Amino acid sequence: MKKRFNPIKDRASEIIEFLMDSPDIPQDESLRFKLRLSIEEAVENVVSYAYDGGIGWLEAGTSLDNDSLILTIELRDAGTPFNPLEKADPDVTLSAEERAVGGLGIFLCKKMMDSISYRYEDGNNVLTMTKKIAE
Repeated sequence: MKKRFNPIKDRASEIIEFLMDSPDIPQDESLRFKLRLSIEEAVENVVSYAYDGGIGWLEAGTSLDNDSLILTIELRDAGTPFNPLEKADPDVTLSAEERAVGGLGIFLCKKMMDSISYRYEDGNNVLTMTKKIAE
């Protein structure tokens, strides 16, 4: 299931709800919390930073491999090339006041999801997150 949102300015909530309403998203509340947090962080990053002024598109989608029960969430945009995985993880042993600003959202995504990858392909940023939804 995938959909293109254009423009994305002020549409983060709509994009997040579209992904969370996907039939691929499991109903388990604990798992939904992790997925929602990861989706929110990734979508907010694109909506806030990919395009100057938020005028641009975002293609968001989910898929489920029924054999391995691996959920894949993919975000694709044509905004400024940016790999969020290159930023160093924040030092969470420091207090909030001592920590550098930024980077906590992607750090949380890395902790909540099984894998996150980024690639720049055909002029597009592609962020892919996967999560095994059953043991």
